[in-house]
Amino acid sequence: MAAKTNQLDTHIEIVTPENIAFQYRVAGPFRRLPAWLIDLAIRGVALFVVSMIVSIIGGVPALGDLIVFLYYVLQFVIVFFYGGLFEAMWNGQTPGKRLLRIRVVTDRGEPINAVQAVLRNLMRFADAMPGTYLVGLVAASMNRRFQRLGDLVCGTMVVIEERPWLYGVTQINEPEAIRLAGYLPANLEIPRSQRRALSAYVSRRRNFTAGRRADIARHLGEPLRQQFGLPVGTSHDLLLCAVYYHTFLANTDQGQTQPSTSVGPGQATPDQPPQMVGASGPPPGPMNAEEINIVTTGRTYR
Repeated sequence: MAAKTNQLDTHIEIVTPENIAFQYRVAGPFRRLPAWLIDLAIRGVALFVVSMIVSIIGGVPALGDLIVFLYYVLQFVIVFFYGGLFEAMWNGQTPGKRLLRIRVVTDRGEPINAVQAVLRNLMRFADAMPGTYLVGLVAASMNRRFQRLGDLVCGTMVVIEERPWLYGVTQINEPEAIRLAGYLPANLEIPRSQRRALSAYVSRRRNFTAGRRADIARHLGEPLRQQFGLPVGTSHDLLLCAVYYHTFLANTDQGQTQPSTSVGPGQATPDQPPQMVGASGPPPGPMNAEEINIVTTGRTYR
């Protein structure tokens, strides 16, 4: 796939072991420099505030030595571990990176761990040689992922964080998925990371063949099927569409899901159907055993 460039930022494609391709836009030096300057200013302000506090309460004889010790400890942490601590706690972002919408990830596109976050920031002192970040700039210019020495050692890269949500909401037209959504828990809450994966899948699923769709949907759909106690033959593709409908469309103009309060996950029965209004009309009537089998296996109506 040809790479599309934008100034010194570039797109790269990473293929997972499941043969699923993800595209990332790597942040170039002119995107990373303002973020670094913002973080440098924050560190400067933090050091100034700590110095002022020490000068105010340092005159107390009983606390003098303790205050001086704490001052040097805080100074050490701010200078050497500011970036590492923030990137470890904020999933690859410092305040500067968050403002510039960039994030540190592994070279496989996965979230970094605490060791990578701390080590890549400690390696910054090697990149800063000889005081002008010349080593880091040369290293970054010699690979298309703009990885400085710290990134190369830790297996990380800095990418531009795309908008968290896609433009618009994908409409769900499959009646089986809409009906299956009624059997999901009314208080279902999907974590943010899963919502993004769910949105990406549903928006692109029509570009895949049925077999490819089943392979991709299985990774997220199987844990959800087990969580909801659905039958083993449940279509993972339809289940993801049902969860998407329940999460993003149930209370919108497309339809409003009103699950029966007496039916929990994995407890749906023909005489206790979910009550829901789909995109096409009034609530469906009671489901018989064949209809339940059609919904959970993903077969189409004849």
